[in-house]
Amino acid sequence: MPQPSSSSNTDGYDMAFRVLFGALAVAVPLSNLAWLGGNLTAWATASGPSAPYQPVQALLHPDQLWPGLGETSLLIGTRIVPGAVLIALGITAAVLFMRHKGGSSGRKKRVAGMAKQGDIEPLMSKAITAKARSLRPSLKDAKHIDAKDTGILLGNLQGSRHEVRMGYEDVAVAIMAPRSGKTTSLAIPSILNAPGPVLLTSNKAAGDAYTATIDARGQVGRTWSMDPQQIAHSTREMWWNPLADAKTLDGAGRLAGHFLAASVDASQQGDFWSKAGSNILSQLFLAAALDDRPITDVMQWLAFPADRTPLDILRDHGFAAVAAQLKGTVEGPPETRDGIYETARQYAAALLNSEIAAWVTPQKDVPAFRPSEFVTSTDTLYLLSKDGGGGASALIAACADSVMRAATAQAERAGGRLDPPMLAILDEAANVCKISDLPDLYSHLGSRGIIPITILQSYRQGQKVWGDAGMDAMWSASTVKVIGSGIDDPDFADKLSRLIGDHDVETTSTSHSESGKSTSVSMRQERILPADAIRALPKGTALCFATGMRAAMLDLRPWYLEPGADELSAASARASKAITARAITKHAPQLGDFGTAA
Repeated sequence: MPQPSSSSNTDGYDMAFRVLFGALAVAVPLSNLAWLGGNLTAWATASGPSAPYQPVQALLHPDQLWPGLGETSLLIGTRIVPGAVLIALGITAAVLFMRHKGGSSGRKKRVAGMAKQGDIEPLMSKAITAKARSLRPSLKDAKHIDAKDTGILLGNLQGSRHEVRMGYEDVAVAIMAPRSGKTTSLAIPSILNAPGPVLLTSNKAAGDAYTATIDARGQVGRTWSMDPQQIAHSTREMWWNPLADAKTLDGAGRLAGHFLAASVDASQQGDFWSKAGSNILSQLFLAAALDDRPITDVMQWLAFPADRTPLDILRDHGFAAVAAQLKGTVEGPPETRDGIYETARQYAAALLNSEIAAWVTPQKDVPAFRPSEFVTSTDTLYLLSKDGGGGASALIAACADSVMRAATAQAERAGGRLDPPMLAILDEAANVCKISDLPDLYSHLGSRGIIPITILQSYRQGQKVWGDAGMDAMWSASTVKVIGSGIDDPDFADKLSRLIGDHDVETTSTSHSESGKSTSVSMRQERILPADAIRALPKGTALCFATGMRAAMLDLRPWYLEPGADELSAASARASKAITARAITKHAPQLGDFGTAA
């Protein structure tokens, strides 16, 4: 008959040890409290000298240490009071432990294998401050530098209070699903704390970055709002000339490219009709710019291909080759010419809308927005357009592009970098700001003090706009990549999992035999974050990939949990109500007409 395993004896010893440890944990503090309580009682009642330090005796035989005290005094001083104090200390310790445990769980305990503080030291406070001094001459001799002047807050290293910031030479891509904190935790805090000019593109106004920041940014500089499709129902208090940068063939081609990108996906931009329509637009934009005409004249020329005005302008300004190309298209086969011109008309159709065209043509008593002046200010430019805005979103992309190009030129004049840097938050970039060569711009913008943060809802969304090669180029050129919750693309999630890597996991195995219990320890590798864990990232957290560093898990910092949030919330609510009031006022005549007709 087999004998009982020795494991039962081991378990018995473990239980006895725990009981002994628990008894000591109560007896030791209780006996010391009894000795202290007895001496205090003796001193308070003047019943004799203090007893020597004998805590065990004080607990078991207090009458021998303090013979002058009565039974009631001994009971209170060495039993009741010490017991009550011990219970109170136990309750306090339990409450503190639960709070610490709850706080730790609220901070989402650090995932094993992810970056620790030392792994991302260049993004920590000390390093990022030193970097800011070297990048910004205005801070070189400053005794104290505010955190907002050192870099853009991305969040806290998970489970800690250590802030993680990207510097003012980094360029970033953020891929975050709707309602994952892209606006509340990234766009809005970045705008509020930006030390220089700010550019924001968005397809929303009420309850978004526009309303949350416009009041605060108005206190540090002028706020400009370009709202051709009346998302915020903004009063037209600016106009911008898109032809200002189109007086060269390259500039005119870039402007035409924005209309092309806003109308067709990257996969369709290489066909004959798309390229031909874009070429016609660039030639007509060049002619209008050279003759200082409004951009709306281009629509008139597109409506009447036989109009020789653009040909004459191009020849008069020395662009004979361009004029010849335009003439060849106009005098070509009618069916080909009509197809090309119709394609161009479709790309620029938004300019037929007088409400939209008013934002890009000279307006009496309305100031002109000049990018060259904006980039040296602390102003804020809000560029608003609806999803699928077509030609309207082309104007938004063109304006954003013009600002970044003006910033690049200013940086070159200033010795290489803007100081303070310019922040460009390209929210909903794949919908309202399709700058075709944005991936190429990423390679040098950061070195000029121009900090773009392109916010996308998914990686595939970027592929649709810039193609596989373009999106891969932007991803590679981004020195900081922020990935929020809601990643439902299995291929992309697996790619991220492989980038995060593997780590060693200790595996303990226990076996039982007649000779007893044996334990062995081995190491194996497993994914730090498998694809399903990345898909299930909780809201309020994000992954951060920085060049040359381990991937880090961040706790996001939404603006409404930061100091001063109440004041900002009130300002945002006022701005949202103003949008509502403007919308009601605008549509009131229509409602009245409807009521009369009824």
